[in-house]
Amino acid sequence: MSARTRGVALAIAGIIAPIWFITLVIIQGILQPDYSHITMPVSALAAWPAGWMQRLNFYGVAALMAIFAMGVHRTVQPTRYGLLGIVLLLASCLGLVIAGLFPWIMVNGVPTETKPHVVGAILSFSGASTGFIALSSRMGADARWRSLAPYVLTTGLVMLILFMVLGVFAIDDGTPLHPWAGLLQRVVVLLWFACTTTIAFRALRIGRNASSAVAA
Repeated sequence: MSARTRGVALAIAGIIAPIWFITLVIIQGILQPDYSHITMPVSALAAWPAGWMQRLNFYGVAALMAIFAMGVHRTVQPTRYGLLGIVLLLASCLGLVIAGLFPWIMVNGVPTETKPHVVGAILSFSGASTGFIALSSRMGADARWRSLAPYVLTTGLVMLILFMVLGVFAIDDGTPLHPWAGLLQRVVVLLWFACTTTIAFRALRIGRNASSAVAA
């Protein structure tokens, strides 16, 4: 199996990761009826008795996203500073692990975010968004990926802006968007997963085209 073929196989993790994450979040929402998808971030699920599922969710998606990042690295043509995007995406995976190690806790019946979890969340979202921004430049230098580069760049920029809005205007009590913090975070996650899945499918298409060319 060539390095490019292995890269395509690894990139498939970018399709599995969103399915894994969303499925477990839905299951937890059903098991924990007091939880609100509109007002509460996904991480708050860990504060309930079934919170071990959310910690497992973070670890699982971190592993899959790391595999995906390595697959993309093998698939997109290298450039002088092209490794930066991959390093940032891997940093995002580290943030997910930190989020799992230091979950939200229940304090006097109120789901509460721990300080180390804040670090993990910042690393996770900022790493993913800036990773997409840096990766788009590398894609622009590869004819097979060039048409996707503007979408990846735009996704990274919008994610970064929305994450800053979430942190300043939604997460803390008393901020104007706090009643919709969970919904706003889900918009950011949806953008993240949509871009990840799109990249993974492009990698699969490139792999099929390469296989057809070899067969011909």
